Amino acid sequence: MKVGFIGTGSMGRIMIEAFIQSGALHPGQITITNRTIAKAEQLAMIYPGLQLSHSNVDVTLQSDILFICVKPLEYKTVLVQIKEHIKQLQILVSITSPVLIRHLEELLPCKIAKVIPSITNYVSSGAALCIYSERMTNADIEVLERLLSHISSPIRVAETHTRISSDLSSCGPAFLSLFLQKFIDAAVEETGMSKVDATLLASEMLLGTGKLLTTGGFTPLTLQQQVAVPGGITAEGLRIMEKELRGMFNNLIRTTHNKYDEDVAKVEAAFFGTKVE
Repeated sequence: MKVGFIGTGSMGRIMIEAFIQSGALHPGQITITNRTIAKAEQLAMIYPGLQLSHSNVDVTLQSDILFICVKPLEYKTVLVQIKEHIKQLQILVSITSPVLIRHLEELLPCKIAKVIPSITNYVSSGAALCIYSERMTNADIEVLERLLSHISSPIRVAETHTRISSDLSSCGPAFLSLFLQKFIDAAVEETGMSKVDATLLASEMLLGTGKLLTTGGFTPLTLQQQVAVPGGITAEGLRIMEKELRGMFNNLIRTTHNKYDEDVAKVEAAFFGTKVE
């Protein structure tokens, strides 16, 4: 199987390195290119055998599965370049949420999937959100999900739930990291504990909590109930958190959804010269 990447920016690079480091693909199976070619050249130097190209068309011609990892407003330019060269049996994978399946189907004759990765995939963990066009057969889906399963848990979601699913799985690591950083900073400020020690303890706590919630049989609610003894210290901490965090996550979700709607409208205008109402 030959896999191509157009775009080796932050998330494209994470996926390439994760596939190689997990053993899902060896470098010789991957062809890459990037608008700033130096970024692709750097990757090729790190992973001998990785195929480097200066042409989007060349990467397309060499790929069974083609990942498009560019910014949303750059998609139209890339697709116009490759649309006469991509074949019906090839699978094109978009990794950005504002570019919709129908946008891609309007321009391309091939099989189309949308996969929203997460930075957690770099350590072969977390989810990869999967959305499929009707052109994808069960066999196509199996091939793609088998590849993704080396670096993630492929989870199928409805395109209408792309944004909230991405908030939880893809933006979530950054949101939780901010929460954890504030917790660490407060520990240091209030007690004089070293930042190194506080960071280590908090990070190990987060790792263990993730295991409890995935393989340990706990839900967020049952975990709180297990730790918090009525009238105890944890229960008092949860009480103040409930008060201070009330409404914050609702506002967060409304904000990300508003930004997503704006981005979809911009993509719509770039593709078709019209805006989404």
